[in-house]
Amino acid sequence: MTAPAEQGTRTDLTGLTAAQLVAAYRDGSLSPVEATEASLDRIAEVDGELNGFCLVDPDAAMQQARASERRWRDGAPAGPVDGVPTAIKDIFLSKGWPTLRGSRLVDPDQPWEEDAPSTARLREAGAVLVGKTTTPEFAWKGVTDSPLTGITRNPWDPSRTAGGSSGGAAVAVAAGMCPLATGTDGGGSVRIPASFCGIFTIKPTYGLLPMFPASPFGTLAHAGPMTWTVEDAALMLDVMARPDSRDWSQLPPAARPFSGNLGAGVAGLRVAYSPTLGFAHPDPEVERLVRDAVSVLADLGAHVEEVDPGISDPVEAFHVLWFAGVAKVLSAYPPDRRGELDPGLAEVAALGESYSAMDYLEATAQRMALGIAMGTFHDSYDLLLTPTMPIPAFEAGVEVPAGSTEKRWTSWTPYSYPFNMTQQPAASVPCGFTDAGLPVGLQIVGPRHADALVMSAAQAFQTARPWSGTRP
Repeated sequence: MTAPAEQGTRTDLTGLTAAQLVAAYRDGSLSPVEATEASLDRIAEVDGELNGFCLVDPDAAMQQARASERRWRDGAPAGPVDGVPTAIKDIFLSKGWPTLRGSRLVDPDQPWEEDAPSTARLREAGAVLVGKTTTPEFAWKGVTDSPLTGITRNPWDPSRTAGGSSGGAAVAVAAGMCPLATGTDGGGSVRIPASFCGIFTIKPTYGLLPMFPASPFGTLAHAGPMTWTVEDAALMLDVMARPDSRDWSQLPPAARPFSGNLGAGVAGLRVAYSPTLGFAHPDPEVERLVRDAVSVLADLGAHVEEVDPGISDPVEAFHVLWFAGVAKVLSAYPPDRRGELDPGLAEVAALGESYSAMDYLEATAQRMALGIAMGTFHDSYDLLLTPTMPIPAFEAGVEVPAGSTEKRWTSWTPYSYPFNMTQQPAASVPCGFTDAGLPVGLQIVGPRHADALVMSAAQAFQTARPWSGTRP
Protein backbone atom coordinates (compact mmCIF):
# COMPACT_ATOMS: atom_id res chain seq x y z
CA MET A 1 0.00 0.00 0.00
CA THR A 2 1.27 3.47 -0.77
CA ALA A 3 2.08 5.89 2.01
CA PRO A 4 -0.56 8.43 3.02
CA ALA A 5 -0.35 11.91 1.62
CA GLU A 6 1.50 14.56 3.59
CA GLN A 7 0.35 18.08 4.41
CA GLY A 8 3.15 20.04 6.04
CA THR A 9 4.43 17.99 8.97
CA ARG A 10 1.27 16.05 9.75
CA THR A 11 -0.22 13.04 8.05
CA ASP A 12 -3.37 13.98 6.14
CA LEU A 13 -5.93 11.49 7.41
CA THR A 14 -8.06 11.97 4.31
CA GLY A 15 -5.28 10.29 2.32
CA LEU A 16 -5.74 7.01 4.21
CA THR A 17 -7.72 4.09 2.83
CA ALA A 18 -10.36 2.33 4.89
CA ALA A 19 -8.03 -0.61 5.48
CA GLN A 20 -5.32 1.75 6.74
CA LEU A 21 -7.78 3.49 9.05
CA VAL A 22 -8.98 0.20 10.53
CA ALA A 23 -5.39 -0.95 11.09
CA ALA A 24 -4.67 2.33 12.90
CA TYR A 25 -7.78 1.97 15.06
CA ARG A 26 -6.70 -1.55 15.94
CA ASP A 27 -3.21 -0.54 17.10
CA GLY A 28 -4.48 2.58 18.83
CA SER A 29 -2.49 5.07 16.77
CA LEU A 30 -5.63 6.75 15.42
CA SER A 31 -9.21 7.25 16.58
CA PRO A 32 -12.44 7.19 14.54
CA VAL A 33 -13.14 10.60 16.05
CA GLU A 34 -9.99 12.02 14.48
CA ALA A 35 -10.76 10.39 11.12
CA THR A 36 -14.34 11.67 11.13
CA GLU A 37 -13.26 15.18 12.04
CA ALA A 38 -10.78 15.09 9.15
CA SER A 39 -13.51 13.86 6.78
CA LEU A 40 -15.91 16.61 7.81
CA ASP A 41 -13.18 19.24 7.51
CA ARG A 42 -12.36 18.00 4.03
CA ILE A 43 -16.02 18.15 2.99
CA ALA A 44 -16.21 21.74 4.26
CA GLU A 45 -13.01 22.59 2.41
CA VAL A 46 -13.72 21.26 -1.10
CA ASP A 47 -17.35 20.30 -1.56
CA GLY A 48 -18.57 23.82 -2.17
CA GLU A 49 -16.86 23.63 -5.55
CA LEU A 50 -17.40 19.95 -6.32
CA ASN A 51 -20.96 19.36 -5.03
CA GLY A 52 -20.51 15.71 -4.14
CA PHE A 53 -22.81 15.85 -1.11
CA CYS A 54 -26.45 16.88 -0.94
CA LEU A 55 -26.64 16.29 2.83
CA VAL A 56 -23.98 16.30 5.54
CA ASP A 57 -24.81 15.56 9.18
CA PRO A 58 -21.79 16.43 11.35
CA ASP A 59 -23.59 15.90 14.66
CA ALA A 60 -24.76 12.39 13.78
CA ALA A 61 -21.37 11.52 12.29
CA MET A 62 -19.50 12.60 15.42
CA GLN A 63 -21.92 10.70 17.63
CA GLN A 64 -21.30 7.55 15.60
CA ALA A 65 -17.53 8.18 15.67
CA ARG A 66 -17.47 8.48 19.45
CA ALA A 67 -19.44 5.23 19.77
CA SER A 68 -16.97 3.55 17.42
CA GLU A 69 -14.05 4.90 19.45
CA ARG A 70 -15.49 3.24 22.56
CA ARG A 71 -15.91 -0.09 20.74
CA TRP A 72 -12.33 -0.05 19.53
CA ARG A 73 -11.09 0.92 23.00
CA ASP A 74 -13.00 -2.08 24.39
CA GLY A 75 -11.58 -4.38 21.70
CA ALA A 76 -15.05 -5.07 20.29
CA PRO A 77 -15.45 -3.45 16.85
CA ALA A 78 -18.85 -4.00 15.26
CA GLY A 79 -17.46 -5.03 11.88
CA PRO A 80 -14.65 -4.65 9.33
CA VAL A 81 -15.47 -1.00 8.55
CA ASP A 82 -16.15 0.18 12.10
CA GLY A 83 -15.30 3.86 12.40
CA VAL A 84 -14.66 4.48 8.69
CA PRO A 85 -16.29 7.65 7.29
CA THR A 86 -18.79 6.53 4.64
CA ALA A 87 -21.15 8.27 2.22
CA ILE A 88 -24.55 6.97 1.09
CA LYS A 89 -25.86 7.73 -2.39
CA ASP A 90 -29.13 9.65 -2.24
CA ILE A 91 -30.93 6.72 -3.85
CA PHE A 92 -30.59 4.47 -0.79
CA LEU A 93 -33.01 4.94 2.09
CA SER A 94 -31.23 6.19 5.21
CA LYS A 95 -33.05 6.33 8.54
CA GLY A 96 -33.42 9.89 9.82
CA TRP A 97 -32.35 11.51 6.53
CA PRO A 98 -34.57 12.37 3.56
CA THR A 99 -33.92 10.39 0.38
CA LEU A 100 -34.87 12.88 -2.33
CA ARG A 101 -33.27 11.06 -5.27
CA GLY A 102 -32.19 14.36 -6.80
CA SER A 103 -35.79 15.39 -7.45
CA ARG A 104 -38.04 18.26 -6.47
CA LEU A 105 -40.96 15.85 -6.75
CA VAL A 106 -40.02 13.93 -3.59
CA ASP A 107 -41.50 15.47 -0.43
CA PRO A 108 -38.78 15.81 2.22
CA ASP A 109 -41.37 16.30 4.98
CA GLN A 110 -42.32 12.68 5.59
CA PRO A 111 -41.17 9.99 7.98
CA TRP A 112 -37.77 8.56 7.05
CA GLU A 113 -37.69 5.54 9.31
CA GLU A 114 -36.05 2.82 7.25
CA ASP A 115 -32.61 1.96 5.93
CA ALA A 116 -31.98 0.34 2.57
CA PRO A 117 -30.10 -2.96 2.92
CA SER A 118 -26.70 -1.45 2.08
CA THR A 119 -27.24 1.41 4.52
CA ALA A 120 -28.41 -0.97 7.22
CA ARG A 121 -25.51 -3.38 6.85
CA LEU A 122 -22.93 -0.58 6.91
CA ARG A 123 -24.56 1.00 9.94
CA GLU A 124 -24.62 -2.36 11.75
CA ALA A 125 -20.92 -2.83 10.94
CA GLY A 126 -20.09 0.49 12.61
CA ALA A 127 -19.41 2.64 9.54
CA VAL A 128 -19.65 6.35 10.31
CA LEU A 129 -22.30 7.68 7.93
CA VAL A 130 -21.34 11.29 7.22
CA GLY A 131 -23.98 12.19 4.63
CA LYS A 132 -25.66 11.55 1.31
CA THR A 133 -24.19 12.05 -2.15
CA THR A 134 -25.64 13.71 -5.21
CA THR A 135 -27.30 11.90 -8.09
CA PRO A 136 -29.08 12.96 -11.27
CA GLU A 137 -32.82 12.90 -10.86
CA PHE A 138 -33.89 9.33 -10.02
CA ALA A 139 -30.42 8.18 -11.17
CA TRP A 140 -31.58 8.25 -14.78
CA LYS A 141 -28.42 9.27 -16.68
CA GLY A 142 -24.64 8.91 -16.87
CA VAL A 143 -23.75 12.39 -15.61
CA THR A 144 -24.63 14.00 -12.28
CA ASP A 145 -26.71 17.15 -12.37
CA SER A 146 -30.31 17.80 -11.40
CA PRO A 147 -32.75 20.69 -10.93
CA LEU A 148 -32.63 20.00 -7.17
CA THR A 149 -28.90 19.79 -6.45
CA GLY A 150 -27.19 21.42 -9.44
CA ILE A 151 -24.01 20.21 -11.14
CA THR A 152 -21.48 17.82 -9.60
CA ARG A 153 -17.94 18.42 -10.81
CA ASN A 154 -14.84 16.34 -11.39
CA PRO A 155 -12.12 16.77 -8.72
CA TRP A 156 -9.37 16.42 -11.37
CA ASP A 157 -10.84 19.30 -13.38
CA PRO A 158 -13.98 21.01 -12.00
CA SER A 159 -14.95 22.25 -15.46
CA ARG A 160 -15.66 18.61 -16.36
CA THR A 161 -18.31 16.11 -15.35
CA ALA A 162 -17.81 13.56 -12.61
CA GLY A 163 -19.94 11.10 -14.55
CA GLY A 164 -23.03 9.47 -13.10
CA SER A 165 -25.33 8.49 -11.82
CA SER A 166 -23.14 7.82 -8.76
CA GLY A 167 -21.14 10.96 -9.48
CA GLY A 168 -21.39 12.38 -5.99
CA ALA A 169 -20.14 9.12 -4.51
CA ALA A 170 -17.14 9.03 -6.86
CA VAL A 171 -16.30 12.65 -6.04
CA ALA A 172 -16.57 11.99 -2.30
CA VAL A 173 -13.96 9.23 -2.54
CA ALA A 174 -11.68 10.82 -5.16
CA ALA A 175 -11.52 14.15 -3.35
CA GLY A 176 -10.69 12.53 -0.01
CA MET A 177 -13.99 13.42 1.65
CA CYS A 178 -14.47 9.82 2.79
CA PRO A 179 -12.82 6.49 1.92
CA LEU A 180 -16.04 4.55 1.28
CA ALA A 181 -19.22 5.37 -0.64
CA THR A 182 -22.19 3.42 -1.93
CA GLY A 183 -23.41 3.62 -5.51
CA THR A 184 -26.01 2.14 -7.80
CA ASP A 185 -25.49 0.91 -11.36
CA GLY A 186 -28.31 0.31 -13.83
CA GLY A 187 -26.38 1.06 -17.01
CA GLY A 188 -22.91 2.00 -15.82
CA SER A 189 -23.64 4.27 -12.89
CA VAL A 190 -20.75 3.18 -10.67
CA ARG A 191 -18.31 2.43 -13.48
CA ILE A 192 -18.77 5.66 -15.46
CA PRO A 193 -17.90 8.00 -12.56
CA ALA A 194 -15.21 5.65 -11.26
CA SER A 195 -13.48 5.87 -14.65
CA PHE A 196 -13.91 9.64 -14.91
CA CYS A 197 -12.77 10.27 -11.31
CA GLY A 198 -9.98 7.70 -11.10
CA ILE A 199 -11.24 5.37 -8.37
CA PHE A 200 -12.09 1.67 -8.10
CA THR A 201 -15.54 0.13 -8.25
CA ILE A 202 -17.32 -3.11 -9.05
CA LYS A 203 -20.85 -3.73 -10.25
CA PRO A 204 -21.34 -7.19 -8.74
CA THR A 205 -23.37 -10.01 -10.17
CA TYR A 206 -27.03 -9.06 -9.91
CA GLY A 207 -28.45 -10.17 -6.57
CA LEU A 208 -25.18 -10.36 -4.66
CA LEU A 209 -26.03 -7.11 -2.88
CA PRO A 210 -29.67 -6.92 -1.73
CA MET A 211 -31.79 -3.96 -2.79
CA PHE A 212 -34.90 -2.45 -1.18
CA PRO A 213 -37.18 -0.95 -2.29
CA ALA A 214 -37.12 -2.94 -5.50
CA SER A 215 -35.85 -0.76 -8.32
CA PRO A 216 -38.36 0.36 -10.97
CA PHE A 217 -35.56 -0.47 -13.42
CA GLY A 218 -35.93 -4.10 -12.39
CA THR A 219 -32.98 -6.46 -12.65
CA LEU A 220 -30.84 -3.93 -14.50
CA ALA A 221 -30.17 -2.15 -11.21
CA HIS A 222 -27.26 -3.18 -8.97
CA ALA A 223 -25.68 -1.74 -5.84
CA GLY A 224 -21.90 -1.36 -5.68
CA PRO A 225 -19.01 -0.09 -3.54
CA MET A 226 -16.92 2.91 -4.55
CA THR A 227 -13.42 3.14 -3.07
CA TRP A 228 -9.78 4.01 -3.71
CA THR A 229 -8.59 0.41 -3.58
CA VAL A 230 -9.73 -3.11 -4.34
CA GLU A 231 -9.07 -4.04 -0.70
CA ASP A 232 -11.49 -1.38 0.54
CA ALA A 233 -14.16 -2.53 -1.94
CA ALA A 234 -13.74 -6.08 -0.64
CA LEU A 235 -14.39 -4.85 2.91
CA MET A 236 -17.57 -3.16 1.71
CA LEU A 237 -18.75 -6.22 -0.22
CA ASP A 238 -18.28 -8.42 2.84
CA VAL A 239 -20.60 -6.09 4.75
CA MET A 240 -23.13 -5.13 2.07
CA ALA A 241 -23.68 -8.71 0.82
CA ARG A 242 -25.13 -9.87 4.11
CA PRO A 243 -28.71 -11.11 3.76
CA ASP A 244 -31.81 -8.93 3.81
CA SER A 245 -35.24 -10.58 3.68
CA ARG A 246 -36.77 -7.59 1.87
CA ASP A 247 -35.05 -8.54 -1.41
CA TRP A 248 -36.72 -11.62 -2.86
CA SER A 249 -34.09 -11.86 -5.62
CA GLN A 250 -30.96 -11.83 -3.46
CA LEU A 251 -28.39 -14.53 -4.12
CA PRO A 252 -27.04 -16.75 -1.33
CA PRO A 253 -24.16 -15.18 0.59
CA ALA A 254 -20.71 -15.56 -0.92
CA ALA A 255 -19.01 -18.80 0.10
CA ARG A 256 -15.87 -16.96 1.23
CA PRO A 257 -15.19 -13.36 2.26
CA PHE A 258 -13.82 -11.13 -0.47
CA SER A 259 -11.31 -9.53 1.88
CA GLY A 260 -8.47 -11.90 2.60
CA ASN A 261 -9.05 -13.76 -0.68
CA LEU A 262 -7.69 -11.28 -3.19
CA GLY A 263 -4.34 -12.90 -3.88
CA ALA A 264 -5.20 -15.48 -6.53
CA GLY A 265 -3.56 -13.44 -9.29
CA VAL A 266 -4.10 -13.91 -13.02
CA ALA A 267 -1.43 -16.44 -13.99
CA GLY A 268 -2.90 -19.01 -16.36
CA LEU A 269 -6.22 -17.23 -16.84
CA ARG A 270 -7.70 -17.08 -20.34
CA VAL A 271 -8.31 -13.37 -20.91
CA ALA A 272 -9.98 -11.71 -23.88
CA TYR A 273 -9.19 -8.09 -24.70
CA SER A 274 -11.77 -6.30 -26.84
CA PRO A 275 -11.00 -2.62 -27.46
CA THR A 276 -14.34 -2.08 -29.25
CA LEU A 277 -16.72 -4.92 -28.27
CA GLY A 278 -17.26 -4.99 -32.01
CA PHE A 279 -19.20 -1.71 -32.15
CA ALA A 280 -17.59 0.97 -29.92
CA HIS A 281 -15.11 3.64 -31.00
CA PRO A 282 -12.66 4.53 -28.23
CA ASP A 283 -10.61 7.71 -28.20
CA PRO A 284 -7.07 6.82 -29.35
CA GLU A 285 -5.52 8.06 -26.12
CA VAL A 286 -7.93 5.97 -24.05
CA GLU A 287 -7.29 2.91 -26.20
CA ARG A 288 -3.52 3.32 -25.83
CA LEU A 289 -3.71 3.52 -22.03
CA VAL A 290 -6.04 0.54 -21.79
CA ARG A 291 -3.92 -1.55 -24.14
CA ASP A 292 -0.90 -0.81 -21.95
CA ALA A 293 -2.90 -1.92 -18.90
CA VAL A 294 -3.82 -5.17 -20.63
CA SER A 295 -0.14 -5.83 -21.23
CA VAL A 296 0.43 -5.66 -17.48
CA LEU A 297 -1.92 -8.60 -16.94
CA ALA A 298 -0.16 -10.49 -19.72
CA ASP A 299 3.16 -9.84 -17.98
CA LEU A 300 1.61 -11.29 -14.80
CA GLY A 301 0.95 -14.59 -16.60
CA ALA A 302 -2.51 -14.22 -18.10
CA HIS A 303 -3.01 -15.69 -21.58
CA VAL A 304 -4.37 -12.62 -23.38
CA GLU A 305 -5.99 -12.74 -26.80
CA GLU A 306 -7.47 -9.76 -28.64
CA VAL A 307 -10.93 -10.90 -29.62
CA ASP A 308 -14.46 -9.48 -29.70
CA PRO A 309 -17.27 -11.36 -27.94
CA GLY A 310 -19.37 -11.47 -31.11
CA ILE A 311 -22.28 -9.35 -29.88
CA SER A 312 -24.05 -6.39 -31.45
CA ASP A 313 -24.89 -3.14 -29.71
CA PRO A 314 -27.99 -3.79 -27.54
CA VAL A 315 -28.70 -0.09 -27.00
CA GLU A 316 -32.20 -0.05 -28.49
CA ALA A 317 -33.32 -2.93 -26.29
CA PHE A 318 -31.67 -1.24 -23.32
CA HIS A 319 -33.58 1.97 -24.08
CA VAL A 320 -36.89 0.14 -23.98
CA LEU A 321 -36.07 -1.41 -20.61
CA TRP A 322 -34.53 1.74 -19.14
CA PHE A 323 -37.02 4.29 -20.41
CA ALA A 324 -39.95 2.10 -19.35
CA GLY A 325 -38.37 2.10 -15.89
CA VAL A 326 -38.24 5.89 -15.94
CA ALA A 327 -41.93 6.00 -16.86
CA LYS A 328 -42.66 3.69 -13.93
CA VAL A 329 -40.75 5.98 -11.55
CA LEU A 330 -42.73 9.03 -12.62
CA SER A 331 -46.09 7.28 -12.53
CA ALA A 332 -46.05 7.81 -8.76
CA TYR A 333 -46.11 11.61 -9.15
CA PRO A 334 -48.77 14.04 -10.46
CA PRO A 335 -48.52 14.65 -14.22
CA ASP A 336 -48.91 18.39 -13.66
CA ARG A 337 -45.47 18.46 -11.99
CA ARG A 338 -43.59 17.24 -15.06
CA GLY A 339 -42.42 20.80 -15.66
CA GLU A 340 -40.22 20.55 -12.56
CA LEU A 341 -38.23 17.63 -13.98
CA ASP A 342 -34.88 17.50 -15.71
CA PRO A 343 -36.06 18.05 -19.32
CA GLY A 344 -34.18 14.99 -20.57
CA LEU A 345 -35.86 12.85 -17.92
CA ALA A 346 -39.28 14.05 -19.03
CA GLU A 347 -38.42 13.21 -22.65
CA VAL A 348 -37.35 9.63 -21.95
CA ALA A 349 -40.33 9.09 -19.64
CA ALA A 350 -42.63 9.99 -22.53
CA LEU A 351 -40.82 7.46 -24.68
CA GLY A 352 -41.16 4.86 -21.93
CA GLU A 353 -44.89 5.44 -21.76
CA SER A 354 -45.19 4.83 -25.49
CA TYR A 355 -43.83 1.27 -25.36
CA SER A 356 -46.19 -1.68 -25.40
CA ALA A 357 -45.93 -4.88 -23.40
CA MET A 358 -44.80 -6.59 -26.60
CA ASP A 359 -42.02 -4.00 -26.97
CA TYR A 360 -40.87 -4.75 -23.45
CA LEU A 361 -40.98 -8.50 -23.96
CA GLU A 362 -39.05 -8.22 -27.23
CA ALA A 363 -36.37 -6.17 -25.47
CA THR A 364 -36.28 -8.79 -22.73
CA ALA A 365 -35.83 -11.52 -25.36
CA GLN A 366 -32.89 -9.61 -26.84
CA ARG A 367 -31.48 -9.28 -23.35
CA MET A 368 -31.70 -13.02 -22.80
CA ALA A 369 -30.01 -13.70 -26.13
CA LEU A 370 -27.20 -11.35 -25.13
CA GLY A 371 -26.82 -13.21 -21.85
CA ILE A 372 -26.59 -16.54 -23.69
CA ALA A 373 -23.96 -15.12 -26.07
CA MET A 374 -21.83 -13.82 -23.21
CA GLY A 375 -22.23 -17.04 -21.25
CA THR A 376 -20.99 -19.00 -24.25
CA PHE A 377 -18.10 -16.56 -24.71
CA HIS A 378 -16.99 -17.13 -21.13
CA ASP A 379 -16.82 -20.88 -21.77
CA SER A 380 -13.64 -19.95 -23.65
CA TYR A 381 -12.45 -16.93 -21.66
CA ASP A 382 -12.28 -16.41 -17.90
CA LEU A 383 -12.31 -12.62 -18.17
CA LEU A 384 -13.08 -9.92 -20.72
CA LEU A 385 -11.13 -6.65 -20.69
CA THR A 386 -12.36 -3.41 -22.31
CA PRO A 387 -12.05 0.30 -21.72
CA THR A 388 -14.54 1.34 -19.05
CA MET A 389 -15.35 4.46 -21.06
CA PRO A 390 -14.40 5.33 -24.65
CA ILE A 391 -13.61 8.94 -23.68
CA PRO A 392 -12.29 10.88 -20.69
CA ALA A 393 -14.54 13.24 -18.74
CA PHE A 394 -16.12 16.03 -20.80
CA GLU A 395 -17.80 19.35 -20.00
CA ALA A 396 -19.88 19.42 -16.80
CA GLY A 397 -23.60 20.17 -16.97
CA VAL A 398 -24.44 18.47 -20.28
CA GLU A 399 -25.69 14.97 -21.08
CA VAL A 400 -23.44 14.38 -24.09
CA PRO A 401 -20.06 15.81 -25.16
CA ALA A 402 -19.88 18.89 -27.37
CA GLY A 403 -20.26 18.04 -31.04
CA SER A 404 -22.21 14.83 -30.42
CA THR A 405 -24.91 13.99 -32.94
CA GLU A 406 -26.82 12.02 -30.27
CA LYS A 407 -28.96 13.31 -27.41
CA ARG A 408 -28.74 10.54 -24.83
CA TRP A 409 -25.99 9.45 -22.44
CA THR A 410 -26.02 5.90 -23.79
CA SER A 411 -24.34 7.18 -26.97
CA TRP A 412 -21.01 7.49 -25.11
CA THR A 413 -21.27 4.54 -22.67
CA PRO A 414 -21.15 1.49 -25.00
CA TYR A 415 -19.00 -0.63 -22.67
CA SER A 416 -21.21 -0.38 -19.59
CA TYR A 417 -24.93 -1.05 -20.21
CA PRO A 418 -24.47 -4.43 -22.00
CA PHE A 419 -23.26 -5.96 -18.73
CA ASN A 420 -26.25 -4.69 -16.78
CA MET A 421 -28.40 -6.52 -19.28
CA THR A 422 -26.39 -9.73 -18.74
CA GLN A 423 -26.04 -9.22 -14.95
CA GLN A 424 -22.30 -9.95 -15.07
CA PRO A 425 -19.78 -8.59 -12.56
CA ALA A 426 -17.80 -5.70 -14.04
CA ALA A 427 -15.13 -3.61 -12.32
CA SER A 428 -13.45 -0.37 -13.30
CA VAL A 429 -9.77 -0.06 -12.37
CA PRO A 430 -7.81 3.21 -12.81
CA CYS A 431 -5.16 2.57 -15.44
CA GLY A 432 -3.60 5.92 -16.27
CA PHE A 433 -4.11 9.55 -17.22
CA THR A 434 -4.53 11.38 -20.49
CA ASP A 435 -2.09 14.12 -21.45
CA ALA A 436 -4.66 16.56 -20.01
CA GLY A 437 -4.42 14.80 -16.63
CA LEU A 438 -7.80 13.05 -16.75
CA PRO A 439 -8.23 9.49 -15.42
CA VAL A 440 -8.97 6.49 -17.63
CA GLY A 441 -10.43 3.17 -16.48
CA LEU A 442 -9.87 -0.46 -17.47
CA GLN A 443 -13.04 -2.57 -17.26
CA ILE A 444 -12.68 -6.17 -16.04
CA VAL A 445 -15.75 -8.30 -16.79
CA GLY A 446 -16.35 -11.83 -15.56
CA PRO A 447 -19.07 -14.43 -16.05
CA ARG A 448 -22.00 -14.30 -13.66
CA HIS A 449 -21.04 -15.27 -10.09
CA ALA A 450 -17.31 -14.80 -10.79
CA ASP A 451 -17.09 -11.68 -8.61
CA ALA A 452 -14.14 -13.05 -6.63
CA LEU A 453 -12.24 -13.70 -9.87
CA VAL A 454 -12.85 -10.14 -11.08
CA MET A 455 -11.73 -8.75 -7.71
CA SER A 456 -8.55 -10.82 -7.62
CA ALA A 457 -7.65 -9.74 -11.17
CA ALA A 458 -8.22 -6.12 -10.17
CA GLN A 459 -6.03 -6.64 -7.11
CA ALA A 460 -3.28 -8.13 -9.26
CA PHE A 461 -3.35 -5.07 -11.48
CA GLN A 462 -3.42 -2.71 -8.50
CA THR A 463 -0.40 -4.44 -6.99
CA ALA A 464 1.52 -4.09 -10.25
CA ARG A 465 0.32 -0.53 -10.89
CA PRO A 466 -0.63 1.04 -7.53
CA TRP A 467 -2.78 4.14 -7.89
CA SER A 468 -4.12 5.00 -4.43
CA GLY A 469 -1.34 7.49 -3.70
CA THR A 470 -2.24 9.59 -6.78
CA ARG A 471 -4.87 12.09 -5.69
CA PRO A 472 -6.47 15.13 -7.28
